[in-house]
Amino acid sequence: MNITVKNLIFPSLPFNFDALEPYIDAMTMEIHYTKHHKAYFDNLQNAVKDTEMADIAFGDLLRNISRYPTVVRNNAGGHYNHAKFWTIMNGQGGGEPTGELLDAIVRKFNSFDEFKKAFSDAAKTRFGSGWAWLVVKKDGSLAVSSTPNQDNPLMDISDCRGLPVMGLDVWEHAYYLKYQNRRPDYIEGFWHVVSWEQVAKYYSDAIKSL
Repeated sequence: MNITVKNLIFPSLPFNFDALEPYIDAMTMEIHYTKHHKAYFDNLQNAVKDTEMADIAFGDLLRNISRYPTVVRNNAGGHYNHAKFWTIMNGQGGGEPTGELLDAIVRKFNSFDEFKKAFSDAAKTRFGSGWAWLVVKKDGSLAVSSTPNQDNPLMDISDCRGLPVMGLDVWEHAYYLKYQNRRPDYIEGFWHVVSWEQVAKYYSDAIKSL
């Protein structure tokens, strides 16, 4: 996050396109990664080229996004959100978290099932396009929230600010080829591919940074 915007690198997808089958189909993954995410990345670079924004640390840009044009907000968010999204899924995912992350979830939501319901509801009820998030707030507590479009909780325009440790893309391009208008089915499938090990690492890193 300390890397400047102009020095960002488009990340490799950490699994094959078909690795999340049958929950997320290979064609959706290929289009989502090579077309949608790549477009956000390229459009961000084009938007900041030959401006002072190119030399700003990416994390600082996101945290102060209200200062910058809408095209930068949309594409910076699109790049950050997708880059994180790919890392929290794998073909051996699913189940439940353990250790400190589970303890924190139970403290906040009383049980993993209650957390799962809260997160799923946030994803289901996000009107139009957007994201659902699990966030570490400034006081170290967890919160579930959602954001429109490509906004995220790092941004100073977010209603629930904090450090994102898990996010779910609920734009139609993330699921429409397989699930059509059945967003709840897509959300249910997501729980089968969550990499709790990676989410736990993001949680640990967030707590240490407070």
